[in-house]
Amino acid sequence: MANVKIVTDSLADIPISLMQGLDITIVPCTVQVAGKTYRDKLDLDTEQFYRLIATTPKPPTTSNPAVGAFEEVYRQLARTSRQIVSIHVASTLSGTYNSARLAAQNVKQEMPVMIEVVDSQQLSMAQGWLVIHAARAAARGATLTEVLQVVESLRDRPRLIAMLDSLQYAQRSGRLGKAAGMVGTMLNVKPLLALSRGEVLPLGAARTQQHALERLVEIALEHGLNQEMAVVHCYAEVLARRLKYMVMSHIPNGQVTIAETGPVSGTHVGPGVVGLAWLAPK
Repeated sequence: MANVKIVTDSLADIPISLMQGLDITIVPCTVQVAGKTYRDKLDLDTEQFYRLIATTPKPPTTSNPAVGAFEEVYRQLARTSRQIVSIHVASTLSGTYNSARLAAQNVKQEMPVMIEVVDSQQLSMAQGWLVIHAARAAARGATLTEVLQVVESLRDRPRLIAMLDSLQYAQRSGRLGKAAGMVGTMLNVKPLLALSRGEVLPLGAARTQQHALERLVEIALEHGLNQEMAVVHCYAEVLARRLKYMVMSHIPNGQVTIAETGPVSGTHVGPGVVGLAWLAPK
């Protein structure tokens, strides 16, 4: 049998450049616009998505992958491996983890396969780094237990901080959590948020985009940088490249990857978002 198979969802935002040489299966979430359903990042990219909703009066809605979608993936992978680790977006933000968990239970009743479903308590590349490290361990020949140990050892290290262009989209989606108190006080400023253990937390605000980027770097330095980091953006490539340059001035020999969110995340955060995701040092 092959090594442990790693599964995640499209909200991990893992760029193709980081998936090379790794065996990662991505199950897409979906977004519904004008009565039509699109698979995240497969049927619609972010630019197409924002062009489409600009001409659609009703706001888009999103869905986690159906239980059946996960069952199909698990059954297919079980043909070549009896060990599967499935790592997903924070259960506080999406029903994806529960869909994967139910699918795993169903498939394990049908087939002799071990499937462990993990709530990353994270989003985007903060989730993605856990997936990547799990896949690297699997590529080295680690067992399912050893892969889970790797993920558990990293559980407290993911960091995700971001600047939103506005709170409009996040407020509408109802996912602001403790940051909801910022609504109404963020006029003409750029709100800064963090995700910690599945909870959205306010980090303050900045008057300009440049000040916001500088503050993101300051916060990252306070937490401790890593040689591997990701600049995550939603339809804001110019800002992402600027932030990457700023970060690389502190880790000149590091690897800073740019990752873009898809339409599903874009529904909840809006365009113009840019942030940093990394694993803080031990």
